[in-house]
Amino acid sequence: MNPPLPSLHPFSAAQSPALGGALQPVFERGLHQPSEGEPIWVIRLSPGMIAPSRHSDGPAWAEADLYSSKVHRRCPVIGRWQGRSVLLSLVRHAQAKAAGWPGTRHWLLQADSPELDLLITAVSLAAWEEQHQFCGRCGAATQARYDEYAKECPRCRLRQYPRISPSMICLVWREEELLLAQSPRFQNGMYSLLAGFVEAGESVEEAVHREVKEEVGIEIQRLHYLGSQSWPFPHSLMLGYWAEYHQGEIQVDPTELVDARWFHWQDLPLLPPPASIARRLIDQFVEWRRHAAED
Repeated sequence: MNPPLPSLHPFSAAQSPALGGALQPVFERGLHQPSEGEPIWVIRLSPGMIAPSRHSDGPAWAEADLYSSKVHRRCPVIGRWQGRSVLLSLVRHAQAKAAGWPGTRHWLLQADSPELDLLITAVSLAAWEEQHQFCGRCGAATQARYDEYAKECPRCRLRQYPRISPSMICLVWREEELLLAQSPRFQNGMYSLLAGFVEAGESVEEAVHREVKEEVGIEIQRLHYLGSQSWPFPHSLMLGYWAEYHQGEIQVDPTELVDARWFHWQDLPLLPPPASIARRLIDQFVEWRRHAAED
């Protein structure tokens, strides 16, 4: 007999297995304007790339510095981390490419859980800063607000906030197996879960049914929500579900996937990194099946 499905609980990049999944407020979002000479963190990045630190007194992707209004006045402040304000230094893509900066995924895949929350935020906001320099209604150059993280048009007063795109990610299971798929973006043979964006006018649950049907041709039942995680490709909020297989045979959509197949929970392929919501959903399923096998 199967044990009950796991209860709902929040996923967070700041969760720590050592603390039983408790949230750690290691990154505090907000407009913390630093004072002259105050210690700060600076993350140098462009869309899709983050610079390695030139110093050894901090993370490999952030530099410790002292705030100077002359040097840093154009750098957006995104919050505080380890007691210091975090600033973004935005660089043109051509310059970052010429310097050979590592790609965003390189840093995300090797970050530990407390660092991942900050990195995801920095990458998402850097993309938003780069893409919203002008008003989408009248075309005037936008200006940053200082009472909230937003941009405002000085001509027509249209206010814009960082974009968030809801998307679903789903672990489909049947008895002892779970369905895993390989995207053409995966270069190392990794398998992960089915995912896709929620379309206009659609509920997340409708999106789960639709995406699973479109990508692998099967029907599902008994959706069970487990939690969410932001992911900066490009600005997703991933809503994580389990769903039980209902009927149908796997028919892979070649425009979306390279492969999809059932795997026994004790014989899994290369999986996403532990801090990702995909891996957390998979790990919870393995733990659930292990408890069922022990009963």
